[in-house]
Amino acid sequence: MARYLDPKNDLPFKRIFGEHPDLLKSFLNALMPLEENQQIESLEYLPTGQMPYKLLNRYSIVSVRCRDNRGRQFMVELQVYWNDFFTRWIAFNAPEASGKQAEKRDDLLQPVYSLAILNKAFDEKTPEFYHHYRIVNDKNTGEVIEGLEFVMVELPKFRAENWADRRMAVRWLRFLKEDMRVISNELKENDNIRRALDMCEKGAFTEAELAAYDEYWDIVRIEKSFISGGRAMGRAEGKTESLIGVVVNCKRIGIPVPQIQAITGLDEQRILEIFRSNNEE
Repeated sequence: MARYLDPKNDLPFKRIFGEHPDLLKSFLNALMPLEENQQIESLEYLPTGQMPYKLLNRYSIVSVRCRDNRGRQFMVELQVYWNDFFTRWIAFNAPEASGKQAEKRDDLLQPVYSLAILNKAFDEKTPEFYHHYRIVNDKNTGEVIEGLEFVMVELPKFRAENWADRRMAVRWLRFLKEDMRVISNELKENDNIRRALDMCEKGAFTEAELAAYDEYWDIVRIEKSFISGGRAMGRAEGKTESLIGVVVNCKRIGIPVPQIQAITGLDEQRILEIFRSNNEE
C-alpha cells in the first residue's frame, strides 16, 4: 500500500507546484478570484524574494507571472503559512513584488495577487474559509485601488459542501487538507490530483529528501514553540531575564521590532533599550 507525504510540507509542495506548471495552472484557476470566463493559459516561474525575516526559512513559496485568455498579465505568490504572523508576512511580501517591478522600470506594472494557504484558522468570527481582500476606500468601498489583492484560504474551516459549484477547487483543497493515510478513490479519479498524489508517494523520495522532509516539521514545531513561549513569558511576571534573551535572539535572526513586540508583549521603547544594552543595534 502506497504511503504519501503531506503535500503542505515544503518538499512535496514545491515538487508539485514549483516544477509542474500545468498542475499549478489548474490549482490557480480553481482558487484565484478570477472573473467569469477568465482563465490562466500560461505561466512563468519567477525567483522568490527574501522573507522579511528567517526564523523559519523553509516557507513553501512559489512565484509566477501568469497570462490569461484575455492577454492580461499578473503575478501570483502562492504560499503555505503555519503561524499567527501570516497577515504581516503577506503584507510585506506582496508589495515587495510590485516594488521590484517598479525598480526595473517596467512600462506597465502588472497586478500582484498573494494566495495564502493557511493551516490554521485566523478569523473565528465567521465560518467562511475563503477571504478575498482588496485595497478599498473605507468610506466608499466601490472605490478600489487596482494592482494588489490578497486571498487567504483557511484549511481547517474548509468544508467541501460549501463549494459544491467549484468542483476543482474542492478537489485541490481536499488534497491539501485530508489525511494522506486515507485517500478517497474520488480524488484519485481526477488526473491532476492523481499526478499530484504520485509525487507525494514516499517511495519517490531519496533518504536525504526524507530527512529534509522531517527537518521541515521539526523547524515548524520549533517556531511554534518559540512564538508561544515568547508570548507566555511576555505575560508572566518575574521573567525579565528570559524576555531579554528572547528579544536578543529575535534581533540576531532578523525579526523586525513589530514582530518582537507581538512575541514578547514588550513595547518598542523597551525593546530598543534591550538592543542598546546588549550591543544589538
